[in-house]
Amino acid sequence: MTIAVLMACHNRREKTLACLSALMANRLPAGESLHVILADDGSTDGTSEAVRTQFPRTEIIVGDGSWYWNGGMHKAFGRALDGGYEAYLWLNDDTMLYPDTIARLAGTARDVKVRHGTDCIIVGSTQDADTRQLTYGGVVRTAFWRPLTFRMIEPGDQPIACESMWGNCVLIPAAVARSIGNLEPRFKHSMGDVDYGLRARRAGFGIYVMPGFAGTCSMNSPRGSFEDPGVPLLQRLKKIAHPKGMPIDAWRILTRRHAGPLWFLYWLWPYFKVIATSIVRR
Repeated sequence: MTIAVLMACHNRREKTLACLSALMANRLPAGESLHVILADDGSTDGTSEAVRTQFPRTEIIVGDGSWYWNGGMHKAFGRALDGGYEAYLWLNDDTMLYPDTIARLAGTARDVKVRHGTDCIIVGSTQDADTRQLTYGGVVRTAFWRPLTFRMIEPGDQPIACESMWGNCVLIPAAVARSIGNLEPRFKHSMGDVDYGLRARRAGFGIYVMPGFAGTCSMNSPRGSFEDPGVPLLQRLKKIAHPKGMPIDAWRILTRRHAGPLWFLYWLWPYFKVIATSIVRR
């Protein structure tokens, strides 16, 4: 199996290098090979230069700082789709894989295909390096009336079906990629991974959480973000409109596509909540 590893980065040189080191330390089964495509979104800390020196076989696409995660992954995925790979691995540059993860992802993909008769997306769960608590992975809806509110699934000793995923470590077989295509380019930073999973499920493809953990990755803290009611209201509004928040147009696309007939109310809710919780706090 030839796997294209897709990564996006911006000014996290040491983390990016550590991620690549952990990736290259994986013990690959016979017949499997990796090709890394890194979308460096205008890093100014020497990330591209260091990667070229330490991992010269890495293919690097250089941006201008406007791509963010989804945009960078869209560029890398688009380049890879032209290469005819057998699978595509989304990998966050702050995710440190365990040495057997690639083999377990590929093995799970084969087992699930035999069991269900079709290719499926395989999600690798991550855990905090210190607490060993689940941080990212496959997700399911918390309730049918909350179509875009999810909870994560703790990995077990067998593949577990889920409804979508966070994009830290995700293996997408070629058959799925050919059918679903690339990430939605109108998303900037987030939302593209969840949208891709929901589109894949709608098209009839399964999504499964791989048994065990794929590696470590710390969870982003909501402190200081638009979700933090301690931040002044005007700053919260700026943060929620930022590409790393919940930009109005991107959130509209996601809700209209996946939130059902009452998508408009679901679309308005986060902005109403920011204003309301700030007023209550005052």
